[in-house]
Amino acid sequence: MSDDIATSVKPFRPPQDNIPQSRQQRDELLQIIREYVNKKQPVGPLSIEELKSHTDAILEISGFDGKYSNFISVLINNEVWRDTVAGIPYEKRLLLLAKCLRSHGQCPASFDELGLLCEHCGRCVIDELKRQAEELGYAVLIAEGSPVVMSLIETGKIEAVVGVSCLSVLEEVFPYMEAGAVPGIAIPLLQDGCANTSVDVDWVLEAIYQTNKDQSQRLNLDKLQQQVNNWFTIGSLSELLEVTGGDQTQELAVQWLEKAGKRWRPFLSVCTYEALTIDKEKISKDDLRRVAVAVECFHKASLIHDDIEDGDMLRYNQKTLHAEYGIPIALNIGDFLLGEGYRLLNETSVPDKQKTKLIQAAVEGHRDLCLGQGKELSWLHNRRSLSVDEVLDIFSMKTAPAFEVALKIGAIIADYDMELNGVLKNYSQSLGIAYQIKDDLDDLISAAIEKIQLCHRPSILLALAYQLATSQDKDFLKSVWENSIETESGLEKMLKNFKELEIEKIALKLEESYKSRAIGSLIPVKNVNLKSLLRRVMSKIFNDFENMGCCDDHQKRNAPGRGQSEKSSG
Repeated sequence: MSDDIATSVKPFRPPQDNIPQSRQQRDELLQIIREYVNKKQPVGPLSIEELKSHTDAILEISGFDGKYSNFISVLINNEVWRDTVAGIPYEKRLLLLAKCLRSHGQCPASFDELGLLCEHCGRCVIDELKRQAEELGYAVLIAEGSPVVMSLIETGKIEAVVGVSCLSVLEEVFPYMEAGAVPGIAIPLLQDGCANTSVDVDWVLEAIYQTNKDQSQRLNLDKLQQQVNNWFTIGSLSELLEVTGGDQTQELAVQWLEKAGKRWRPFLSVCTYEALTIDKEKISKDDLRRVAVAVECFHKASLIHDDIEDGDMLRYNQKTLHAEYGIPIALNIGDFLLGEGYRLLNETSVPDKQKTKLIQAAVEGHRDLCLGQGKELSWLHNRRSLSVDEVLDIFSMKTAPAFEVALKIGAIIADYDMELNGVLKNYSQSLGIAYQIKDDLDDLISAAIEKIQLCHRPSILLALAYQLATSQDKDFLKSVWENSIETESGLEKMLKNFKELEIEKIALKLEESYKSRAIGSLIPVKNVNLKSLLRRVMSKIFNDFENMGCCDDHQKRNAPGRGQSEKSSG
């Protein structure tokens, strides 16, 4: 490392007010944080609530002013991720430098859509930092909050980020890093603004060179998802389910399994196994495939039965199985898939003790799912208005068990400590409710566009509207609860009610609250791979990634008098 970098770039304006003013104070604070993290051993990714709790603790321990809380939060998050970053190969890391570190007014570099194109003129610290990082194998980007960062991470080319930016941008970017469970070390600039800034350069160098011998790889979720999808081709399924030519039940079962759903459940099982297993040969790929297909057998069987019970005629924009072949055949195929699911679990080559746990997890999930569906069927038999809590209770029993079974099965085949069961249950429950609220919101969009029936099953949107409606509208919404909607005019009236009451906005907030609960449920998890995985999977399910802007963009977007078109262009 070059020793003259830090001394060659002296701050020529003092740090801003919310950053400790002297280097001695900053070093002292960093040491306190390192000792705290070493003692408490928090596991990333930290949710905003976790980070705030640790920040409050540091403020109390250190006696530093509360105005430094954002700076402290950044340093805490750095120390939580430091060992993880050190375990990731240099060539899988990105160095993200703030373009405002350039020599203002003297920089000859040009810009493209990704950021600054350094000319290596030697007039600023960017030159040497970039050279040293690239010699190690880093990718280097001189920009702030560029959307390309998340796209690089999602493709698997980048697994960790070392970044330099101002506190305001780091605060804005944190939710994206947390949502993606991206290991990162961020060095705050000492001043905000896009000119005449400075940084504690040796902190940056320490982060760049951070390494250890145990270099791990971040799970590539896209690759795992593709692997799972490849197991659901007609050929692969026919082989696994031992289809003999001319047997209608087997052939229709395979066709139904092959139909393109999202396959989140087998994906969760595989990802959980991968996150918890150091020895990737613990079970064979064939056994992993058996487990994944078994989980999907259970799910697709439940869909066949649900469609019959709910009277649904379409799924995946095609006729449901009973609409195409009749109820008796559909019921039989659903039962056959349940049997196949249990057979596949039983035929895995794991020890008998694990096999018993696999069957037990599937049985418990099957039972809970039936009880949840039973509540909905009871309502269909005797329709009445439902409270928000009653609808959420049905959601938790109908949707959450399938997520929980998938996660548990992945943990069981990894032979991991089943003390995780409580965490997986809480996570699945909140995730399942959020997922079902999202489903209701998607149905609302479809109903508005395609004029299709809405509220033919317990709906959180209808429950919210009924709770908030005036007495006159309550009578109409009560009739929707009791009789559903058969006419286009009735649908339009209900959609108008939803719009006036801002039901979509309220439901989105409710969805966010359950996503936050799911994140909060991960606090006790001590395995960084699993915690990161479950956080990332949630972002993948809900598509929680958006473009990020730099500090100037952020200030311009929020400047008085800016029009909507300008806001969206950032």
